[in-house]
Amino acid sequence: MRLDKWLWAARFFKTRALAAEAISGGKVHVDGQRVKPSKAIGVGSRIEITKAPYTFEVIVTGLSDKRRPAKEAALLYAETQESLARRQEEAERRRAEAISPQPARRPDKRQRRQIHRFKRAE
Repeated sequence: MRLDKWLWAARFFKTRALAAEAISGGKVHVDGQRVKPSKAIGVGSRIEITKAPYTFEVIVTGLSDKRRPAKEAALLYAETQESLARRQEEAERRRAEAISPQPARRPDKRQRRQIHRFKRAE
C-alpha cells in the first residue's frame, strides 16, 4: 500500500496531498530512510512522522485504503513507548511555558533604565 494513502487513512493528515507534501519535504521516514509518497509499506514498517512540535514513531499494524472513524484508524498503528513519553514531555513543557508570568504592558522609561542597569551589573 502507498505510504501517502496509509497516512491519510490512519488520520495523520487531512488530505493525501498534505501527506504527500510532508513525505516529499522529509517530514516522514520509513525504517529510518527518507522516502517518496509512492513507497510501498506493509505491516511491521516503522514510520517516523514529524508534525511540529511533535514527532510520532509508529509501527504499522494494519492496512486500509479507506478513511474510517478515528477509533478504527487508531487500530492501524501502534505508537512506541519512547515516542509517547517524548510527546507527553513536550506537551508538559509547552503547558508550563504558557503559564509563565508575562508583564501586563511594556516597561516605561524608568523601568527600562532599571532593566538596563541590572543587565549591565551582571
